[in-house]
Amino acid sequence: MIYELKDRSKAAPLFAGMEDSMIASCLQGMMDSKIYVTDPEHPKSAMAHLADFAFFAGEPDRALVEGKPRGFVVLVPPTEAWAKLIEDCFPGAQKWTRYAIKKDTTFDRAKLKKLAASLPPGYEMRRIDGDLYDKCLAEPLFTDGVCHFASKTAYLEQGRGFVALKDGAPVCMASSYTVYREGVEIEIDTLEPERRKGLAAAVGATLILSCLDDGLYPSWDAANPESVRLAQKLGYEFSHEYRCYAVDEETEDAAEEGSFNQFQAGFDICKKHLQ
Repeated sequence: MIYELKDRSKAAPLFAGMEDSMIASCLQGMMDSKIYVTDPEHPKSAMAHLADFAFFAGEPDRALVEGKPRGFVVLVPPTEAWAKLIEDCFPGAQKWTRYAIKKDTTFDRAKLKKLAASLPPGYEMRRIDGDLYDKCLAEPLFTDGVCHFASKTAYLEQGRGFVALKDGAPVCMASSYTVYREGVEIEIDTLEPERRKGLAAAVGATLILSCLDDGLYPSWDAANPESVRLAQKLGYEFSHEYRCYAVDEETEDAAEEGSFNQFQAGFDICKKHLQ
């Protein structure tokens, strides 16, 4: 049986040394985060869940893997033993390589200001307000950048983001995918016809500067090599690759039924994330 951990400090030693900002969010009780364990008094293993991600720590525990939140989740194993357990529980899970970015960046503000001011003619930079929140929520590509907060009010109070507008409509967004006390986890997306115009760099630089002005760290984790290159353009440094697994309801059902056909739908959702 798994339990939601009420005293999250009990799980902190298990996640020691793991730098992902979403783990920090879970340990701090931010947003709709959860930490699950099989022993609530003396946990030896834990699963931290927020948004589309679940991070494991401690001793590999089958009950935690099988008890992952229902639906589409990206499972992140800290060790090879956890990875093998995930593959055993969900043989149809789609393996996915992500790219960790260093968390101690010293930013060149002058360079960022230049990038922020580099929107091509015909585009406008705007901070996400209530109206733009609604527009981002309605656009499938931008939904993930705002939808993990409890409400519009929660996003406007806790999160932050900027969009490049063309003819009054958002075409590129940089937003807080999640937040923790010390900063935000950045999500950047650009509509397909508007890519390779420098929009992502401009809105990304604007969001980073906004965070720095308020003493917050703009954390970055890359879903693909393109995201790594954009991060480096903005001043970040690449750290290392790591493995994760995309699991959705089809994969869960196949595992429960003993039919291990590979799936693609959930992974297609994953691939669209720049961050």
